[in-house]
Amino acid sequence: MTGGAADIAVIVVNYGTASMALAAVDSVLTSNHGARSVEVHLLDNASPRNDAANLADEIAARGWGSHVRLYREPENRGFGCGNNVVLSELASREAPPELVFLLNPDAKLANDAMAILADFMGAHSDAGAAGARLIGEDGTPSAAAFRFPSIAGEFAEAASFGPITRLLGRWRIPMETDLHTGPVDWVTGAAVMLRFSALEQVGFFDPGYFLYYEEVDLMRRLDRAGWQCWHVSEAKVIHIEGAATALRGSEIGLRRRPEYWYASRRLYSLRSLGRAGAVANGCAVILGAGLNHLHSRLRGRKPWLPERFISDTWRSVLRPLLSGWRPD
Repeated sequence: MTGGAADIAVIVVNYGTASMALAAVDSVLTSNHGARSVEVHLLDNASPRNDAANLADEIAARGWGSHVRLYREPENRGFGCGNNVVLSELASREAPPELVFLLNPDAKLANDAMAILADFMGAHSDAGAAGARLIGEDGTPSAAAFRFPSIAGEFAEAASFGPITRLLGRWRIPMETDLHTGPVDWVTGAAVMLRFSALEQVGFFDPGYFLYYEEVDLMRRLDRAGWQCWHVSEAKVIHIEGAATALRGSEIGLRRRPEYWYASRRLYSLRSLGRAGAVANGCAVILGAGLNHLHSRLRGRKPWLPERFISDTWRSVLRPLLSGWRPD
């Protein structure tokens, strides 16, 4: 790494997607960041096969040693904890960077997105987070800005029924894919610029999340601390949705969700709603999913829900909450 304090620290957390992670880093190193200095932190989260060694070889072969620091974690503790390793190192410095940019390994800059986001943060001192517009490789936009989950919003999402969706539209969690620049509740962690002082204030990522909901929780805490979150449509990032988690395309809606997804949902519900609210939310989700099954069956269609969604929600979310479960 180069000496001196960088203006922006970029963090890429890799797990089993080494070639994509290298493409993500390359998109950063070959983009224009204005007059800002940039340093890249590439963390391998105990990937299978030989990712860490391959990344080290590629960094050396490409001559990136002065710009990219590689971290080799001995175990995979999840996305938030992986980022926290780097954030803690930055916090230990006498002069940490002003801004941190989180970039998924399955994403890459489509324009000078980091410069656009950094300019925006510079012009909005109350912004703690600013997220980019996400597009697919074919240019199709995908959801990048969201409302905080609520009982009404989660019920509508589980029901997935037009009249209910329209009635509860103001609580719908994903916002429009063609959204203009403006304040939102939270943005995806796939491509987000964060103010380091704001991150320090709220204590980085909650280590209780392994994967999913960790950025929602972080931005909820930023919101409660008085920081704004913005979607900046001028900044564009190509994102191959789900490539880093093996949940892609139509599979996102239909494949059985892993246990850690439900564990994260349970933890977020408890943190944000309290126990009574989390229990009510779990009941609303199961009720909505039951309506989904009913109207889908009447139409002769398969429910647009993950496999075993109702039973897994009961087993991994609602029953533990009813039984007095508390996070470690």
